[in-house]
Amino acid sequence: MPPAVVLVTGVSRWLGGALAAELAHDPAIERVIGVDTVPPSPELLGRLGRTEFVRADIRNPLIGKVITTAAVDTVVHMNISSTPAGSGGRGPMKELNVIGTMQLLAACQRAPSVRRFVLKSSSAVYGASSRDPAVFTETMQARRVPSGGFAKDSVDIEGYVRSFARRRPDVGVAALRFTNFIGPRIDSLLTTFLRMPLVPTALGYDARVQLLHEDDALAVLTRATTGDFAGTVNVGGEGTLLLSQVIRRLGRLQLPLPAPTLGSIGRLTRRFGWVDYSPEQMRFLNFGRVVDTRVLREEFGYTPRYTTAEALADYAATVPPVIPPDLVRRATARVQGGVERVGATVDSLGGQLRPAPATPNLQAVRDA
Repeated sequence: MPPAVVLVTGVSRWLGGALAAELAHDPAIERVIGVDTVPPSPELLGRLGRTEFVRADIRNPLIGKVITTAAVDTVVHMNISSTPAGSGGRGPMKELNVIGTMQLLAACQRAPSVRRFVLKSSSAVYGASSRDPAVFTETMQARRVPSGGFAKDSVDIEGYVRSFARRRPDVGVAALRFTNFIGPRIDSLLTTFLRMPLVPTALGYDARVQLLHEDDALAVLTRATTGDFAGTVNVGGEGTLLLSQVIRRLGRLQLPLPAPTLGSIGRLTRRFGWVDYSPEQMRFLNFGRVVDTRVLREEFGYTPRYTTAEALADYAATVPPVIPPDLVRRATARVQGGVERVGATVDSLGGQLRPAPATPNLQAVRDA
C-alpha cells in the first residue's frame, strides 16, 4: 500500500529536495511535506512541485504537531549534517543530528498515524581502520568504533532508531547505509575534497573507494519510501577504485604527505573553510571502506545503474582537470609500452634478463 502523507526532513538540500520532488510527481501520494530550518533556494523551490514546505526545526518538540496535524504516515529522515561548518560548529551539528533525531522519533512514537520510518544513514558507522575486513556486511560492526564527528553521530542515530523500532513494532523501519555520494549535481565532502587542484593523501596509504551515483541514491530513497522493505541495507555501486586512481581520473595532482602532517592540513583546511574533514574522515582517506551489496540487490530489489567507475566518470565530466586527460593517457601508454618491451626482451632471452651492451667510448673510436 503506497503512503498517503509523506514528511521529508532536510528538504532544502539537493538530495532531500530531489526526493520530495520525485514523491510529489507520484499521483498515488496525497501530500508531501518538506521540513527544514532554512527555505529551499528559488531553483529548488521551483522543482518541488506540490510539496508543502514547512519551516521547522526537528530539535523543537513542535515537530510533533506537524506530524499529528497532517496525519503523516511515512517519515523520511534526511536532515543529518556531515560537516560542522554546515551546521555552525561541532556543537550545533551534534544537536541537529542526535538531539534532532531523538525529538523526531519521540514525535513519531506519539503519532498513531505513522507506520513507516526511513533513515538516510551512512556506511561511516563501520568506521575505518587497518583491521577492517575486505567488505562489510549489514551484520558486521566497526572494528574500531568511531570516536567522534559524523561517524559517531551516525552510530548514535542508528541506535536510537533501533530503540524506536522496538517500542513501535507496528512501524516499518528501513535504515539505508549509503557509501559516498558523487555526481554532477550533489555536493558532498568527497566531491569538495576531490575538487582541490592538489589533493593531499597519506604517504604509504591508498584507500579503496566505493561510490554511489546521485541518481541511484535518489532511486533507492524513493523505493524505500514507497515500498515495504524493513531492516538495514548497504547501498553502494559495484566495484571499487583506489584513491590514487580516482585522483588521476579527475586530472588532479596527488600530494603524498606523512600521516601526522595530514592532521595539521585538516585543521588548516577546516579553519579556512576549504574542506571540512574530521579526523574520522581522514582515517577513511587512509584505509577506505567497502560494503557488500547483496541485500540491496536480492532483498531490497535494486541494482545500481552506475558502477563506481561509471559514477566517477559522470562526475569527472563536470570537473575541469588540472592535468589534461590526454597527457595522462599518453604518459601511461608510454610507460606501458616500455614495460611490454622489457617483458618481450626477457621472454626472447629465455627468461634471463641480460645486461645491455656497453656504450662504446666515442673518444676511443675516434682514436682508432
